[in-house]
Amino acid sequence: MTTTPPPAAELSADEARRIALRAQGLLGAPDRRSGVRGVLRHLGAVQLDTISVLARSHELIPYARLGAVGRRTVEDAYWTGGHGFEYWSHAACVLPVEEWPHFAFRRRAYRARPHWHHDLPDGVYEKVINQLRTEGPLTATELGGAKNGGEWWDWSASKVAVERALMYGEVVCTERRGWKRIYDLAERAIPAEFLGVEPDDAECVRRLVRLAGRSLGVGTRADIADYHRLRGEQFDAVVEDSGLVPVTVEGWAKPAWADPEALATVPRGRHRTTLLSPFDSLIWERARTERIFGFTHRLEAYVPKPKRVYGYFAMPLLSGGRLLGRVDPAREGTTLVAKQVSLDTPKAVGPMALALREAAEWVGCDTVRVERVDRPELTAPLIAALG
Repeated sequence: MTTTPPPAAELSADEARRIALRAQGLLGAPDRRSGVRGVLRHLGAVQLDTISVLARSHELIPYARLGAVGRRTVEDAYWTGGHGFEYWSHAACVLPVEEWPHFAFRRRAYRARPHWHHDLPDGVYEKVINQLRTEGPLTATELGGAKNGGEWWDWSASKVAVERALMYGEVVCTERRGWKRIYDLAERAIPAEFLGVEPDDAECVRRLVRLAGRSLGVGTRADIADYHRLRGEQFDAVVEDSGLVPVTVEGWAKPAWADPEALATVPRGRHRTTLLSPFDSLIWERARTERIFGFTHRLEAYVPKPKRVYGYFAMPLLSGGRLLGRVDPAREGTTLVAKQVSLDTPKAVGPMALALREAAEWVGCDTVRVERVDRPELTAPLIAALG
């Protein structure tokens, strides 16, 4: 275990919260000039997920920071011009293409061990690679079919082969089209300046720890390691040389590290009022969310319906730098339906109404209907605030 040097700073809980918000692009003026690509570079990873309620999570994340950016603009920013690629980070994520070299350690690890317990018939892997080389970018269906006809992971041999090639780094997902991955050879999809660069494992991990610290502003060992799903011992091995500095945070039971640039200036500026995807990197780590915001957040999409407390895709409400409640939304034609609204305080009524109106307009809805509020006395004020 690495010996932690004395802390460089002592932060109050409020200072740590504000540092975290600024680091995540949710405090201060949005960087509209850099746009969605700036958000991607700033966060270092934008998580993908199949669930689409208002929109898919990778659309909601720049929306939360920039406002009503066009949804086609979001997709183009990620996928066109070779600016992003999809790979395994915190989960399946869009990543800035310049970080391709720093996932070499993970690609090597995948090549060194078998996956999914799927056996591949002889020649299938090579056939898929040759097909991509000859025909250009293809979906799994176009490569020969994605499934054998069963449920979930009953993948066809060609699907297993191309996913294995993706993990090895020989193939890249260059786009999602109708939520299907579009695969191409890395040699075509990754710019030459990044393609042949293969840092050793320590350099890769050091870079990702540094990036995670910058994207979080301040975090514990677990917070920073979890950002790109590193192991704790990997963090320990590089943190002294990562550029992060040890700090103490009021109320945090464990040591923390901060980005020195985050400590250089006091976080100030306008707070965003917005709904957050449950997969937003501000809140994707439950223990950290509870520690910083005093807010318990859990995605209930995979919880049996009778056991859900807040709803299928409850989106936390961020306003004034605090998490003030949540809403489980749905869409019915041009109506945004607030199926279940949970408000922590009457002061959350106005921000929730604002966030719902803005989200409705962004996804092309002209009406908001409130079905249920956990505090019934706030139902009428919320409806009135929605206008």
